[in-house]
Amino acid sequence: MINVADNSSLLRNDVKKLGNILGEILVHHGGISLFNKVETIREMTKKLRKDYNEEEYKKLKEEISTLKPPVRQQVIRAFSIYFHLVNIAEQNHRIRRRRQYQMQDDGVVQPVSLESAVVSIKENNFSDEVIQKVLNDLSIELIITAHPTEATKRTVLEIQKRISTILQQFDNPLLTKKERRTLEESLFNEVTALWQTDELRQRKPTVLDEVKNGLYYFNETLFETLPDIHQELEAQLGHHFPDHNWKVPNFLHFGSWIGGDRDGNPNVTPEITWETLKLQRQVALKKYEESIIDLMKRFSQTTTRVTLSEQLIASVEKDENLYMDKGEAWPIEAEIYRRKFAVMLKRIRNVGESEVGYNSSEELLDDLVLIRESAEKHQPSNRQLKTIRKLVRQVELFGFHLATLDIRNHSGEHQTAVAEILKVVGVTEDYASLSEEEKISVLRNVLSEPRPLMLLEEDYTKETQEIFKVFKMIKQAHREFGSRSIEVYLVSMTQSPSDLLEVLVLAKEAGIYRLHADGKVESGLHVAPLLETIDDLVAGPSIMKTLFEMDVYRNHISERGNHQEIMLGYSDGSKDGGTLTANWKLFKAQQEIHDMAREFKIRLKFFHGRGGSLGRGGGPLNRSILSQPAETLGDGVKITEQGEVLSSRYLLEDIAYRNLEQAASALLEACAKSTKNPIQGHSREKSWEETMEEISKHSLKKYQSLVFGDKDFLTYFNQATPLKELGALNIGSRPMSRKGSQRFEDLRAIPWVFAWTQSRQMIPAWYAAGTGLQTFAAQGEDNLTILQDMYREWPFFQATINNLQMALLKADLATAKEYIHLVEDKAIGERIFHDISDEYKRTEEILLRITGNQKLLDNTPNIQESVQRRNPYVDPLNFLQVDLIQKMRESDEQSEELLTEVLLTISGVAAGLVNTG
Repeated sequence: MINVADNSSLLRNDVKKLGNILGEILVHHGGISLFNKVETIREMTKKLRKDYNEEEYKKLKEEISTLKPPVRQQVIRAFSIYFHLVNIAEQNHRIRRRRQYQMQDDGVVQPVSLESAVVSIKENNFSDEVIQKVLNDLSIELIITAHPTEATKRTVLEIQKRISTILQQFDNPLLTKKERRTLEESLFNEVTALWQTDELRQRKPTVLDEVKNGLYYFNETLFETLPDIHQELEAQLGHHFPDHNWKVPNFLHFGSWIGGDRDGNPNVTPEITWETLKLQRQVALKKYEESIIDLMKRFSQTTTRVTLSEQLIASVEKDENLYMDKGEAWPIEAEIYRRKFAVMLKRIRNVGESEVGYNSSEELLDDLVLIRESAEKHQPSNRQLKTIRKLVRQVELFGFHLATLDIRNHSGEHQTAVAEILKVVGVTEDYASLSEEEKISVLRNVLSEPRPLMLLEEDYTKETQEIFKVFKMIKQAHREFGSRSIEVYLVSMTQSPSDLLEVLVLAKEAGIYRLHADGKVESGLHVAPLLETIDDLVAGPSIMKTLFEMDVYRNHISERGNHQEIMLGYSDGSKDGGTLTANWKLFKAQQEIHDMAREFKIRLKFFHGRGGSLGRGGGPLNRSILSQPAETLGDGVKITEQGEVLSSRYLLEDIAYRNLEQAASALLEACAKSTKNPIQGHSREKSWEETMEEISKHSLKKYQSLVFGDKDFLTYFNQATPLKELGALNIGSRPMSRKGSQRFEDLRAIPWVFAWTQSRQMIPAWYAAGTGLQTFAAQGEDNLTILQDMYREWPFFQATINNLQMALLKADLATAKEYIHLVEDKAIGERIFHDISDEYKRTEEILLRITGNQKLLDNTPNIQESVQRRNPYVDPLNFLQVDLIQKMRESDEQSEELLTEVLLTISGVAAGLVNTG
């Protein structure tokens, strides 16, 4: 390991540099008194973290409670903006470390990189055939979502990006004094702009606002980074295995839910989804236009200097006659490439506008391949034309749709629509009241009949018409944007086979699924269940087995390449059963469904609905992949990339590249090893699974005894967290609860986790795990050794334990205790907090025994240091948050000033804790 990977002095210098600038800005905008106030609070919190003293603690609270407007808001903003600056500095250091690895000798390889994966494959003596098979099966699909969307405004993100770019330039050893002085001035100006910009949204974003926020990352980084990952893997394979001509397929894709996720969001209409598809196409076409203009400048070769392919020359002459008006063609006849590009530019600019435009991305791809093949004939064989190759890869990856849009809706919506249709056409009077067996019988009969059910003149309710419009829109989208524009329809709250068959019936009525008179089936849409609750995960294998045994469903699957997608929800399972039980049930459900599907020769792709926060399955992307059952990875992996992690992972091109490289290398290495040594259920793994079952049982009992067994728990949750205030933070277009209900069952997992995070209790990310682990450890003298072996050798258990460590490190019960003051009945507050505190100590103790660490995350000092760097500065925001919420709740009148200050503390805490918001 090279020293520079662990060198944090450069990071500390960046943090100090940015902190000094912020201090200067505080003096300018609030005078020396503001600066001194912030410094006093900062020093007091740092001192308390090092050496807790009750008297000092009271002084800090008094210092904070005596703050008055407008100074109070400036103090809140000072700490919040400090976190944004620290985040930038840490990301810059990640970029610096990556570049320093790349500057080392060939023998030094950065861990979890594409090069390290290829080197590992080489060292394990994999044959070329095995490697190519692994490459052919490799598949990672990342789906960006909008819930919650960025708590940080896009304007602020752009300022942060500019600050990061300036910081990177300071590392240039050839900077002159003048250049350094200019950079320092620019950095000061950008941090000043950050201070002077309102970080809170003044209104809730619309769905199209969220769509544009998502497209920002495609425009800024992803469009360039995705092809770079593929090209780098191809280059590394060529370098380490030079005797084979490698072809790396397009294994890494991005999709989106933004504009297609209808579940609980009445604002996502068919019209909005259509507009989303148009906006995505516009981004792709604009990128292609820019690339072709660039290629026109580069491809200046003429027929007087090189020999071009006759096929290309013929296509140019044909296209100019077909698509170019008089005077539009490129004027220099011998510049064949430029003539071709001129035609292509016009056709791109007319996509969706006139008949001149390309009808599909495949037509554009054919033209690009024609140019590439011609150009490579007059290029040395050992020198690739990377620019046009990259554009070819981009068109293959992004088409005219940019990102495949998933459609999601609640199973109840489909049942209601199907029930009405069946009643109107006289099939059954009350479909919803039928038993599951009776529903399946009715739906099978409908799907086995070529004729449609619905007649145009029939009068359906507005809700049913709206559902049917969605399916008609999907059919039209396939014609307008291509079949890849919408490939999957997700059914949330899937609890029975009929939930999927109902979607097929609606698809049949729209012509997406068709049964011809001769028995031939066409099916243009994957139908995927979303298994969310603990009960649904347990029932999942039985649900899918029933469907796979059904001829009508098997015919649909056969038309979809014998491929079934299954989504696993991490949020609701954790909310129902606690993080440890939920993660274990998810692991087991994958194994059981995978094994069952293999009997039917059906390939499964598991779609992991992970959140960015630890309480919703979050954590590093590569570790998320490795923690899955190894046997399930070969058919592809699909993972959500939630709104709250997009900026930290994809705002900067180098960070985006590193994040995707880590994911790709982890999957490549895991799939290669699994292909060579398929797991056959070794006795040791089976024993570990039995252990996890035992741990999960005790953990679930403990979790549910608090969350569902304590009659005062919901009162505590509602009052001891800023749940009520979160709704005013305009970070998403979707309501906080389903149906506007106050019931726990209808509360979305996102505000559930977000509220606990803000109060630093973070129980969704760790609570009850300690009881499960500790109970097992105490049952036998060798049991602790078993847990230690599992941690060392089982990726699933290792990822689980490491995430628990991070959750405990970021939680802070000394600070969390302040939130008890918000509970009206003090006895309830004290009693429940005492239970949480006891479980925290129990969890910390057993984690340290399992890992052998002296302190949490001793094995990952960079993460440990990052958390410790932040914690003292999050504390004042928490203290202020409690004080302000108390004032607001006790006031008879709503104070806009108080609400703004509360929201600023929420935004600041989220920035300070990073992947827990």
